[in-house]
Amino acid sequence: MKIKFIISLFILIWLALIVRVFSLSIESNTYYKKLSYNNTIKTEQIAPVRGEIVDVKNRPIAINKLGFKIQLAPHLRQKKKISIFNAEIDILLKLLPELDREKIIKNYKKIDSYYNHNYIDIVDFVSYEEIMPVYSLLNLRENINIVSSPKRYYPYQDVGAHVIGYVSRANKKDVEKDELIKLIGYTGKTGVEKYYNTYLQGLAGKREIKVNANNQEIKELSNVQAVEDRELTLNIDIELQKYISSIFQKKSGSVIVMRVDGAILSAGSFPQYNLNTFVSGISYDMWDKLSNSLEKPFTNKLTHGLYPPGSTIKIGLGLIYSTEFSPYKSVDCRSSLPLGKRIFRCWKRNGHRKTSLKKAIRESCDDYFYKGSIQVGIKKMSEGLIRYGLGKKTGVDLPNEFIGTVPSRAWKRKKYNQPWYIGETVNTSIGQGDFLVTPMQIAQFTALMATGKLPKPYLAKSIGNKIVEADIQDVLTEDELKRLPLIQKAMYEVCNFPSGTATNYLSSKVKIAGKTGTAQVIGILQDIEKRTLEHEMEYYTRSHAWFTSYGPYKNPQYVVSVLVEHGGHGGAAAGKIVSKIYNKLLELKYIKK
Repeated sequence: MKIKFIISLFILIWLALIVRVFSLSIESNTYYKKLSYNNTIKTEQIAPVRGEIVDVKNRPIAINKLGFKIQLAPHLRQKKKISIFNAEIDILLKLLPELDREKIIKNYKKIDSYYNHNYIDIVDFVSYEEIMPVYSLLNLRENINIVSSPKRYYPYQDVGAHVIGYVSRANKKDVEKDELIKLIGYTGKTGVEKYYNTYLQGLAGKREIKVNANNQEIKELSNVQAVEDRELTLNIDIELQKYISSIFQKKSGSVIVMRVDGAILSAGSFPQYNLNTFVSGISYDMWDKLSNSLEKPFTNKLTHGLYPPGSTIKIGLGLIYSTEFSPYKSVDCRSSLPLGKRIFRCWKRNGHRKTSLKKAIRESCDDYFYKGSIQVGIKKMSEGLIRYGLGKKTGVDLPNEFIGTVPSRAWKRKKYNQPWYIGETVNTSIGQGDFLVTPMQIAQFTALMATGKLPKPYLAKSIGNKIVEADIQDVLTEDELKRLPLIQKAMYEVCNFPSGTATNYLSSKVKIAGKTGTAQVIGILQDIEKRTLEHEMEYYTRSHAWFTSYGPYKNPQYVVSVLVEHGGHGGAAAGKIVSKIYNKLLELKYIKK
């Protein structure tokens, strides 16, 4: 029995050894073959060159400036090689004296380690003009590597800054979202640079090479080129954009020039800032100065600025009212409407007296809209305005668009868990209270009033070879479409009738229709009978001035929407600007007489 046990044990041990030998020699072959391959074959990713952005007439507005980055061989800080390290830096500073020694050493230390065998980036960018005279000298040095490295450049500097956006160094969050960004090192931070970042940055190439034990290249095995230089064409006309920037100097606010189908020819948020400042990194002093400015230059007011719409909203509410009661029915505006313990005043001290819908829009009679809101109610008002595009994203191709607020019972209950009061309905009827919109929403809303169709605003004309098509929705009811010509006629009279709120401030060569608005920044006390004039108020307490318009009146083609922060009366603050823009559209032959 013992002999059988010993023989069985002996057989089991040999079987185990045979199985292990089989595993090592046959099954593990693939693993060790792959490990060997990785030790001799090196894969390098090739960073793509970012695509350029051009305007509607193919003028470059975001390009890549030709230049180079400088790399230094790894492991030069070891005791035996520290003298070589210092010598190489001395050579660099001698040939390129503008370089910063401390920054070079800091960049090197950050990456240098025992496990890193790749050349280390010590200078991110040196222009073509600077490096060419010394290129041959540097290129001969074994420890220095010169690599092509284009840098983003914005030839128009601050013009259209918030729309174009800028490229800057990627942070950890950027890299986590997209590994390609780790290779490139830069990413779009704002504007269309951010919105279309994935397209513009392209796709990485790949190169496989055979290396020896010293990590020296022996042979190139494969080379897949990067997908790069993808061009993005915008509807923006940079000449028009420059002109608008020049006439909006020393003002804060926004301007949007848009075709009625949604294509944006010009969009400016003011004040602007030089985009090139952010490509290589901004100083702390400049950052503090810009970020603490009361004019908020970093805020893209086109999509992130939230303002009460003021009287601009009356054209939409007028359309809603006209389907609930006769637009020819008049109210007697006596300048004030007592409601509970409050008195809601009309802007005109002596009142407008007998006022129908058309006159109420033309002369911006508050009392007409107060009384109409009580009759129609907040539910129908808010539902109609949301259907017209307010209180939701327009869908414009810019990042992180705000939605604003169209007040309603449901909104207030959800946000504050409080009941709704009729005074809030009255306040909403003149675009005040909790009512907030973005300038982009007002431009879209104006296009709806001009054509009866709601367009999605868009900046990109073509993405590579793909043309961007207009996206237009039918949102008006049959009754609203029937009443729309009355609203359009009233908007025409705002700009052309002797008592129109914009007439006296316009010098446009194009017949336009529009609506002014004055959006209060601070509330007016109930016991104040005579209001302080806007120009007599402290600057930051003055109302925001709106003027939104379309033209030509008989053949609507373009929307021009202007907001001047703390500008006071819409017509007075923005009428001249709007007129100049329409005249420029004529000059550039966008509009033909």
